[in-house]
Amino acid sequence: MMDTLKCPQCSSEHVYEDGGLWICPECAHEWNPAEASAEAAAQGVKDANGNPLADGDTVTVIKDLKVKGSSLVVKGGTKVKGIRLVEATDGHNISCKIDGIGAMNLKSEFVKKA
Repeated sequence: MMDTLKCPQCSSEHVYEDGGLWICPECAHEWNPAEASAEAAAQGVKDANGNPLADGDTVTVIKDLKVKGSSLVVKGGTKVKGIRLVEATDGHNISCKIDGIGAMNLKSEFVKKA
């Protein structure tokens, strides 16, 4: 897992551990990954406008999104009811069902709270 660790400030992959801290030689940023992940969890999931999202919210898709592995497209303006927030390993932190498409995951940066 530590092979994929990147600097949270400049996204450099050239980071190294010194004691309990990680250091980026490119921008000199120092951080503790455990504290950084706790801070991110405390901030919660936010939509494209910075509004906090919660389980059961209704959101609107803000742009056309291609469905991977299919010719379907989720059109901008589509309302999605009853979202569920999930742990985002690949950036897709919203689990939902969209009429006409089915169950899928969305990134919170492509939705706004309705």
